[in-house]
Amino acid sequence: MAEQLYQRDVYGKTLIELGKQDPSIVVLDADLSSSTRTGWFSKEFPERFFNFGVAEQNMMAVAGGMASCGKKVFLSTFAMFAAGRAWDQVRNGVAYNNFDVKIVATHAGITVGPDGASHQALEDICIMRVIPNMQIIVPCDGPQTRDAILAAASNKGPFYIRLGRGKTATIEKNGAFVFGKAQVLSEGNDIAIIACGIMVNEAIAAIRSLAQKGIRCRLINIHTIRPFDTDAVIEAAKTTKGIVVCEEHSVIGGLASAVEDALCENYPVKIRKVGIQNRFGQSGEPDELIKEYNLTAADIEKQVLSLLE
Repeated sequence: MAEQLYQRDVYGKTLIELGKQDPSIVVLDADLSSSTRTGWFSKEFPERFFNFGVAEQNMMAVAGGMASCGKKVFLSTFAMFAAGRAWDQVRNGVAYNNFDVKIVATHAGITVGPDGASHQALEDICIMRVIPNMQIIVPCDGPQTRDAILAAASNKGPFYIRLGRGKTATIEKNGAFVFGKAQVLSEGNDIAIIACGIMVNEAIAAIRSLAQKGIRCRLINIHTIRPFDTDAVIEAAKTTKGIVVCEEHSVIGGLASAVEDALCENYPVKIRKVGIQNRFGQSGEPDELIKEYNLTAADIEKQVLSLLE
């Protein structure tokens, strides 16, 4: 069985690793350091950790100020607060100035679970993707979370890295992580499945089931939403019979929209979307919510079959 890891655990450990290497790194949090795992950094480097309490907008503004003075800032809170509550400060205080601020948002998506709609960020990729200069990574598992944090640390400018709440199964990948380049995790010329985040694991399960029916699907993990690997999407469109896009996010403005933008301008094909269909979240267990919002492997398989029909 594949190893199950919390992405935020990997984030916390990677922060300590980076902190030992780079004294310019500072870490900011908004009273959630035990949940985001930035608290681990605070124990190692208390003089470089700042807790702002429940004041996300202030934290984001200070992050810009610190970055303007030469600090490399890692900043964390829940995705709903980082992308929603502090959006004004993200846009005007961080991205507009192209400051070196790495926003690592945890507890994203519907699988936050019992916290309900007020805490389930289903629009965060969309509202970050529209901001100039913002670079966006949605890692699919624990090891790729480490890759994402290291990529953010080694590339200048603002980043938004989207992490979930629960454990994710580690995926056996083909090839190394390259920032800005999609990963092809399985080959096939019937349908191309394009996924990010936890939906990569759901897509793998769907592909196994479809293979038993003689259907061979290509799986593309687009971990980097911006800069977007348009070439990989166009290649998939040219060499398969259609595309299914899977994301734990609204189908408006996120990965599906990025895929549509790339294909509409270059190579239009049929697309199906597995994502949140213009709904708010609700309280429930993660597995129940995945089923309620039609984000399961079975839902992906259904969309693949509908394209082939």
